[in-house]
Amino acid sequence: MTEYRPFRAAAVQAAPEYLNTAATVEKACRLIAECAANGAELIAFPEVFISGYPYWNWTMTPIEGSAWFERLFLSAIAIPGPEVDTLCNAAAAAGANVVIGVNERDPFSMGTLYNSVLFISAEGQLLGVHRKLVPTWAEKLTWGGGDGSSLKVYDTSIGKLGGLACGENTNTLARFSLLAQGEQVHVANYIALPVAPADYDMVKAIELRSAAHSFEGKVFSVVACAAITPEIVDMVAHNDSSRALLERPHCAFSGIFGPDGRLLTEPLIDKEGIVYADIDLRKSIQPKQMHDIIGHYNRFDIFQLTVNQQSRPGIRRRSDTVDESIDPNAA
Repeated sequence: MTEYRPFRAAAVQAAPEYLNTAATVEKACRLIAECAANGAELIAFPEVFISGYPYWNWTMTPIEGSAWFERLFLSAIAIPGPEVDTLCNAAAAAGANVVIGVNERDPFSMGTLYNSVLFISAEGQLLGVHRKLVPTWAEKLTWGGGDGSSLKVYDTSIGKLGGLACGENTNTLARFSLLAQGEQVHVANYIALPVAPADYDMVKAIELRSAAHSFEGKVFSVVACAAITPEIVDMVAHNDSSRALLERPHCAFSGIFGPDGRLLTEPLIDKEGIVYADIDLRKSIQPKQMHDIIGHYNRFDIFQLTVNQQSRPGIRRRSDTVDESIDPNAA
């Protein structure tokens, strides 16, 4: 008999120590310990928490922002690497599953970064790395695109865990690919986006996407968004107009949604903090009896989704008998 054990989840809304990798990893470890002390067995961190988002893409020309790209590259991490080991050790010490966004260096290039999400088990094992499939808008100046090899759901101590980064949660097919693998808990991590167009409400946009995924899939969604601090604004703002843009409020939201699409927590908007919710996966059963879009409430004789989950290495080695790919994500 399958047992669905209740557990507590935590969504962390925090700012990194901007472009300071060691200090941000240390902050992440402190927050992991704090969440675990409050009973959390799943801890979700923001997008590219280690160690910052390239706001200059939105406020500077590409030429002006190039030196900032170099700073971000130098603060990005290798996977595997010592920073990942430190995070895995912190997760193991806390006995908690951790999902955290990072800037990842391409292992073979000095000019390519990825917006990546680490999935770490409660035993401290790196379960997988998801690279954001398509950087959003101005983000294309900073990150390369991932591939389907990282569209995976992981078996963990709290259930089947999946996740996507920021705007990917708008991609219906990406979300469905996780649901179809049995996703029960979804982590959606975001950055504070004060630089969005004036008529774009980031808080409402995050709420809408998260509620939709939870309701459509009858899953729990843990939403963790970055905060932007005056210190970050002081670093990145290069004139009065960019400062005014970066200081725009109502740009960050964190919370936890149930399988009916409703918030289980108070919304955490803009300020740093942590929200917690107790999750009981059995709460998904009865709603799925009504709408199970990966089962009885679909017509797979009519609709089919094909997902290419092969990695896209930069080189393939051809021998007499077999093609060998150089896959940086291979174990």
